[in-house]
Amino acid sequence: MRLSRLVPVVVTLGLAGVLPADATPPATHVVIENGVTRPAFSYQDAIRQTVYVQTPVDSDHDGKNDRVAVFVTRPKETDAGLKVASILEGSPYFGGTIDTPYHPADVVDYPRLAPWSPPTGPWTPPNYSRVYYDNYFVSRGYAVLAASTLGTGESDGCPGAVSPAETTAMKTVVEWLTGRAKAYDAGGHEIAAGWSTHNVAMAGKSYDGTLPLATAATGVAGLKTVVSISGIASWYDYYRGNGGVIAPGGYEGEDADLHAKVVLTRKNPAVCAPAMHAVEKQMDRVSGDYSRFWEERNFAKDAGRFKASVFVTGGLNDWNVKPNQFLNLWQALGRAGVPRKLWIHQARHDDPIDVRQQVWLDTVDRWFAHWLYGAQNGVTSEPKVDFERAPGQWTTAAGWPAPGARPVTLRLGGGQPGTLGGGSAGGSQSFVDAPVRTAEQLTAEPDKAGPNRLIYLTPKLGRAVRLSGTPEVKLRASVDGRSPYLSALLVDYGADTRFADFVNTDQKWCYGDSIPSDPGCRTVKKYVTKETPYEIVTRGWLDVRNRDSWAKTEPVQPGRTYAFDWKLVPYDYVFKPGHRLGLVILATDHDYTLRYPAGTKVSVRLGDSDIRLPLSTG
Repeated sequence: MRLSRLVPVVVTLGLAGVLPADATPPATHVVIENGVTRPAFSYQDAIRQTVYVQTPVDSDHDGKNDRVAVFVTRPKETDAGLKVASILEGSPYFGGTIDTPYHPADVVDYPRLAPWSPPTGPWTPPNYSRVYYDNYFVSRGYAVLAASTLGTGESDGCPGAVSPAETTAMKTVVEWLTGRAKAYDAGGHEIAAGWSTHNVAMAGKSYDGTLPLATAATGVAGLKTVVSISGIASWYDYYRGNGGVIAPGGYEGEDADLHAKVVLTRKNPAVCAPAMHAVEKQMDRVSGDYSRFWEERNFAKDAGRFKASVFVTGGLNDWNVKPNQFLNLWQALGRAGVPRKLWIHQARHDDPIDVRQQVWLDTVDRWFAHWLYGAQNGVTSEPKVDFERAPGQWTTAAGWPAPGARPVTLRLGGGQPGTLGGGSAGGSQSFVDAPVRTAEQLTAEPDKAGPNRLIYLTPKLGRAVRLSGTPEVKLRASVDGRSPYLSALLVDYGADTRFADFVNTDQKWCYGDSIPSDPGCRTVKKYVTKETPYEIVTRGWLDVRNRDSWAKTEPVQPGRTYAFDWKLVPYDYVFKPGHRLGLVILATDHDYTLRYPAGTKVSVRLGDSDIRLPLSTG
């Protein structure tokens, strides 16, 4: 959409007025021109202060309510009466991280935890320069705040993987910005946010993109919008999958307790040992069942409580915070009628500023200007979805998954490799679990039978087919052995040039204002592709003991056939003409599931087993 040129709107002390188009406003006004805020203030001269927000929680049980350390950067004119909107990034990372041993992924008797004791090294002051919003937005008339989560940096309390206490603490920071909570300086003197318009955004990536969702789910007043980059909508879907213990991609052996331990950077961390042990118990690494612990960390379910609009972004190749996080959130927001926008890129766990640079800054600038300053810039009437179909190839859409995708059921047929689609076949086929073999090893050589997996292939495609949405697998099978897992891989077989990585270059890009301790520059990143014979498009897992409910473990009887149904991680992918779709059935997925002793036998009944794919040919 082409936007008409707008008359500059000047916001003075929270009141709006209009100046002639050629006027030069004084530096005591927030200026909105062409729908975005214009630089009018000095970043170098900005006021920088640390305040300590008093929360109503006592997560370290020391008899005193926890305080959250918040580093504020705001235009100096706010001390002269200028009121500005706020952009808040909460994070556990300002205080750094602690090297913590991963839990063993190989199971001998039952899933065990790695030994742990509180860190004893010297305390390191927090570093707030990792926030980039201040470099760009302070000069444009915003206050930017960096808040250390409980138990990290200069904050009191204990971390807990976005626990209810952490969420309440972030909510209280918003309430301080809206005049409903108190904060103090290091000397104990009360500090009011008298410069605040009471309009607040929260923004950040990964954990920092999860906290905005958790805070919005409280329904806190004054939080007008959140920008969630690779945020976690449900922690259960991050560390678990259909009843099974599942690792984030690349972090086999991590779990909710380990994340809390890694960021335990507060002074006197030993006070949090009981809290860490409580997380170990409550997360239940043995059964993997859904419980109150995970329910408290499921923010998508509370989309109906959001008073804030939501701008969501995520990477299709992010197997850390997987695409099911942004899809589940996106759909929940839609059902609740929450104003929303979605960007899907081809990179991994990456910030969209590195994928799309100035386009990202311009877009989020317009988003903030609309929701925090009321700019009528058309950002909410544009297509809701920006989608990167291939590296550097962007398109827009009204929604996602693609509305034209329709479910197509492909049955499993006989032979090894077996057929995918076509007529049904009777009988059964078996394999024996080999947990030392990776999915990539088991997926290679699709035209050869193998003892440790089953594989089913379509004929070569006569035209391109687009997968857009969530595949679902239905197996009628028996499982006999120690491993409780069934894993399914959807594979594109056919040589092609595909995404390989998103890497740093030797170039720098300066996007914002700088001071010696906080330069407004980033390393330029680029896509890397390579020729490969196949691609594992998406995958999914089931703990067979949770075949009826994520919340209830029920043993399976050896030799008995059960109905096993589960969803794979949602995806968007084009299978090209001449390629074949493949479904690979495993027990252990070496890099994602726990690895029980080898030897579990899985027998699949062909006539009653299939995969359902959301496909289109457009």
